[in-house]
This record gives sequence, C-alpha cells and structure tokens, in this order.
Amino acid sequence: MSKKGKKSSVQNRQTWMRIGVAAVSLLVVAGVIFGMSGCKKALPLEISVVEAHQKYQEGVFLLDVRTQEEWDQAHILNTTLIPLDELPDRINEVPADQEIIIVCHSGNRSSVGRDILLDAGFKQITISKGGLIAWNAAGYPLKIQP
Repeated sequence: MSKKGKKSSVQNRQTWMRIGVAAVSLLVVAGVIFGMSGCKKALPLEISVVEAHQKYQEGVFLLDVRTQEEWDQAHILNTTLIPLDELPDRINEVPADQEIIIVCHSGNRSSVGRDILLDAGFKQITISKGGLIAWNAAGYPLKIQP
C-alpha cells in the first residue's frame, strides 16, 4: 500500500473515531436532558410518618381513603377524602402530576388505594406507614370533632 493509501486509511479511522465520540457524547447529553425532565423516579411503597409529615408541610397531595364517618370524627387538615370503595370511580380527582401520600386509619386500606393508583399508571404514590394511628402517636395535628 502506498504512503498516500496508508495516510487515507488513518484519516478515515480518525474520522470514524470522531464520529463515534460525537455520537456517544450526544447520547450522554440526551440522557442527562431526558433524565432530568422525563419520568420522575417512583416513590417507595411506604414512607415513615416523619417523612409523610415533612412532605405534608411541603404541600404534598394527601389522600385519605377512610370512610366519611371516620373522616368526620378526625382527619388531617388540608387532605382530600376519597373513600377507598369510591376511588376507582373517582380516580380523575387525583392529580397525576404530583406526589401523593395516601393515609387511612392504620395503613391497610392505604396499601390497597396505592395499588389501585399504581395499576392506573400513577408513579408518584406512597403511603404513610401506620396511618392516622402513627400520625396521632407522633403528635402531629389532627382536626378532631368534639
């Protein structure tokens, strides 16, 4: 092979290496951009009452899935009541673009409500472990009817 042929072959490899590096760089940049603005990371299945209270203070959407009667007796201020048996029919009342914490009396119905929303495609859903029992035991405020 002539010197010119060898030089041309080296230049072709260098050109292809540059193209490869540029393509990888583009993929990395796209991953960073879409990773930041794309789908949010799913929340854990449950969080502690301390974490739930902190998020509550930050304005998270708090969904209570207890019955109307339970709600009337005591509830966390600024929460939304959708009883568990009504949740599948009222799912459009739950914001899909926010973090949501579900509460109930002890945590059992919250788990069912979380699973209903997860099955419906919600990603930012979790429950407060221990429900209102844990919330009250931690000394966090409740609106209690006399």
